[in-house]
Amino acid sequence: MRVRKTDATGDMIFGGNQVSFHRDSPDAVAQVVDSRLHLWIGEWFLDLDEGTPYQTQVLGKYTEKTRDPEMRARILASPGVTELKSYNSTFNSDTRAFSLSAELVTAYTALAPTGRVSSTANLNTTVYKDR
Repeated sequence: MRVRKTDATGDMIFGGNQVSFHRDSPDAVAQVVDSRLHLWIGEWFLDLDEGTPYQTQVLGKYTEKTRDPEMRARILASPGVTELKSYNSTFNSDTRAFSLSAELVTAYTALAPTGRVSSTANLNTTVYKDR
C-alpha cells in the first residue's frame, strides 16, 4: 500500500520523491482510514453511496445506539485493517462535534519476538456536523 503523506492541515505533501509517501506501514493504513471517515455519503461523484452516514447514523437525532457500531464497521472495512485494538469516541451535543480515537492492528503491524504486537496505527479524528 502506497499513500501520499499529508501535513497537519490535511494537504498532500509533494516533492521529496518517495519520502512523500507512506509505504506498506501502519501509518499508511491510518491515513486511509482517516480519509474514509472524512468522506460523507453523497460527496464522491463516482459513487454517491460510498461514505460515512453521518447525518443518519452518527450525528443525527437518536443515533446514540448506531453511532459507535457504524464507525467501528467503517474502520474495520478499510483496506489494511485487520483488528480494532482499542476504540474511544466522544460526542459534544452543544457543538455537534464527534471525535474518535482508535488503535488499529494492520496488515503491516509488526510482531515482537514474544508474539505481542509492537507497532500499531493510531487514529485521532474529529468530524463536525456543520462543516
